[in-house]
Amino acid sequence: MSTTTRARRTASGIALLAVVLTAAGCGGTSTAASTDPDPQVIRAGYLTVCTSLPYEPFEFERNGETVGFEIDLAKAVAEELGVEPDFKNEDFDAVQSGQLLNENACDLAAAGLTITGDRARVLDFSSPFFNAAQALVVTGNSGISNLDDLRGGRIAVQAGTTGELYVTDNAPRNAQVVPFDDIGEMSSALNGGTVDAGVYDNTVAGSAIKEYPSFEIAAEFDTGEQYGMAVKKDGNVDLLRVVNQVLADLEADGGYDKLYTTWFGTKKKS
Repeated sequence: MSTTTRARRTASGIALLAVVLTAAGCGGTSTAASTDPDPQVIRAGYLTVCTSLPYEPFEFERNGETVGFEIDLAKAVAEELGVEPDFKNEDFDAVQSGQLLNENACDLAAAGLTITGDRARVLDFSSPFFNAAQALVVTGNSGISNLDDLRGGRIAVQAGTTGELYVTDNAPRNAQVVPFDDIGEMSSALNGGTVDAGVYDNTVAGSAIKEYPSFEIAAEFDTGEQYGMAVKKDGNVDLLRVVNQVLADLEADGGYDKLYTTWFGTKKKS
């Protein structure tokens, strides 16, 4: 699957983040704040959610079922609406570009999407639900401790992600950026020695290390990234209001912390 980021160009993303979150947080405050939201779904009785697997622990398949941290958040939205969630595994680029939402193939996008300025032009984002960064992953005893050590080297990234953009902007000029369709292919290439390092969202680097114990994180880069779910641009403000309310309620009643501990094994850093 061709993905286009679970990471983002930090310069443009952060610059527009305040605007994005203002719109997400109040999406219809002037007239809709006094009325209950009335979201429409494309299939009666279901919240159709487009995701992109695997992106453990946010969304992945286990025993034939789509599970994960963000999946549970989407399930909470469906529960609030009184409908059943229906998860569709789709090409990441088709999700993050807004194509599937515009085609009414799904109601909600939940695919580890970093909120960026470019994406905010084609998607309406929820309030952020997760803070992320980028991690440089190498094999043990590689001698690599930062991007500068990769002069002349090959760096694996997920195609179209913010990780790819970060590496393109910050790696040595003579380093080769090698895009892969998903993190599984990245990890396989790093394990097989066809690349010298890989840059992952730090939130999923742990799953790669779990699969390949010889991997280790050499460095992390604080890029200020935040994840959000998304709806059709200018197309479903009422659903966006419900999503934001569910996220706020989970944060307030401790439900978010319970989900976080379930999927990450630790308490959320304050």
